Amino acid sequence: MEYHKLGRTGVQVSPLCLGAWQYGQRTPREEAFRLVDRAIGEGINFFDTADIYGRGRSEEILGEALRQAGKREHVVLASKFHGRMDEDDPNAVGNSRYHILQACEASLRRLGTDHIDLYIFHSPQAEIPIDESLRALDDLVRAGKVRYIGTSNFAGWQMTEALWAAQALSLNRPVASQPAYNLLDRRAEREQIPMARSYGIAVTPWSPLAQGFLAGKYRRDGSGEGDARLRAGVSATNGDHFQDAAFDVVETLEAIAGEKGCTVSQVALAWCINQPGITSAIVGPRTVEQLVDNLSALDVALSEADRERIDAVSPPGEKIVHYHRAHTQPRARWL
Repeated sequence: MEYHKLGRTGVQVSPLCLGAWQYGQRTPREEAFRLVDRAIGEGINFFDTADIYGRGRSEEILGEALRQAGKREHVVLASKFHGRMDEDDPNAVGNSRYHILQACEASLRRLGTDHIDLYIFHSPQAEIPIDESLRALDDLVRAGKVRYIGTSNFAGWQMTEALWAAQALSLNRPVASQPAYNLLDRRAEREQIPMARSYGIAVTPWSPLAQGFLAGKYRRDGSGEGDARLRAGVSATNGDHFQDAAFDVVETLEAIAGEKGCTVSQVALAWCINQPGITSAIVGPRTVEQLVDNLSALDVALSEADRERIDAVSPPGEKIVHYHRAHTQPRARWL
């Protein structure tokens, strides 16, 4: 497996990152253990979770799985803060210093580790000055509880603001950005990815398969074996996958997959991980079989002609499904 530098750091990470958001929910504990063990055996050394996933259950299971595999010190472990962790506590949410320090200690306990390799803003929060958040994270880095910091769902200007504040105040700067990025939502190409390439930021996109839609299990006519949660509208997105433009993308991927003798999901993943500026794509397989399918995407080569066919149905920089509204949040004063 060919590893990539995590931004400007010296850390090397696998081109696929194993996301644990379903652990303890749709992925049982025992299957999660098998997934982690198989991923490590195949060379994946990058794992992603968040405190809000299962209200801490994902962190607990992932931490236990890594300890059982005896590989905690050989992997890059990422977790995130921001989500509400206590309905009765008004401070148990967000990017305040109070919550960040509290959330980190809780994540360390659940993960069963003394440090988090990459600690990530799960979302921006305009009403909290970015310098307050960065100072708290800088203290965690200096205390050895966090190695690096990153962002998720930040717009390009929000990441740039964070970099400005870190430089002005001599604080540790974010080294990684985690945007939504797939063939149904390519808006990260407008600002986020160019910004990241300019400033040496790693890009580790989430949902490269558009919540499984790009696995090709749904059909325009309503047939297929896709997960019913998308059709029911139970989705993290703000839009509707089931439209003609989205099926145009899937059917193009199906045609390319047929020519290459691979699966639709492998074509979609191969496209994502080989896009300029992409460091590692976060995949969230529920089963070992899905993980094996994802890993095979590393062997799929797309030609320039393939990319042109894909661009014709998924225009660069455009969206078909709306995945996140971070770029619409108001700018906050930080000094």
